[in-house]
Amino acid sequence: MTGAAPQVPAGPDGLPRCPWALSTPDYVAYHDEEWGRPVRGDDALFERLSLEAFQSGLSWITILRRRPGFRAAFAGFRIAAVAEFTDTDRERLLADTGIIRNRAKIDATLANARLLATWEPGALDALIWSHAPGPAGRPAPKALTDVPAVTPESTALSKDLKKRGVRFVGPTTAYALMQACGLVNDHLETCAMRSAP
Repeated sequence: MTGAAPQVPAGPDGLPRCPWALSTPDYVAYHDEEWGRPVRGDDALFERLSLEAFQSGLSWITILRRRPGFRAAFAGFRIAAVAEFTDTDRERLLADTGIIRNRAKIDATLANARLLATWEPGALDALIWSHAPGPAGRPAPKALTDVPAVTPESTALSKDLKKRGVRFVGPTTAYALMQACGLVNDHLETCAMRSAP
């Protein structure tokens, strides 16, 4: 039938899902339970922002599988706690095999926490969500090729964050954050999770 959405592959339970989600059980769970669902709150968004930065240049599964280690190492990504980290904490992080030991990314995370700790409560949440496109924006993607890596909104979000001093948040990282945190819904049109609550 002309114009029909291509069928997406079925998961282990027979439900159709975005193809990227089917390579591992970890991805299935993340896709079904988290990806694209709204995330609110400064600390929760700081965690996602930090993990997306650590993911840069790596596969998301690498970060997802280390997420418990990241949470333990970074005090649950509570901004106020991470902002108090010392040089001793920095050295501990650089030696922690439970996370990605990238000096630039660790330093950016610590610097971002110190900066965000000076913001008014709710300011990070408000800034990020102010860049969510309208719900009537882009149509539902029919195939992975319809999903962009960067959008005008993610470029604007990146610029806005950088202007305020937030580090390691380029337009691609900003768009991955928008996808993960539900600012946009990039589940494919025929994915069973597209309309999940």
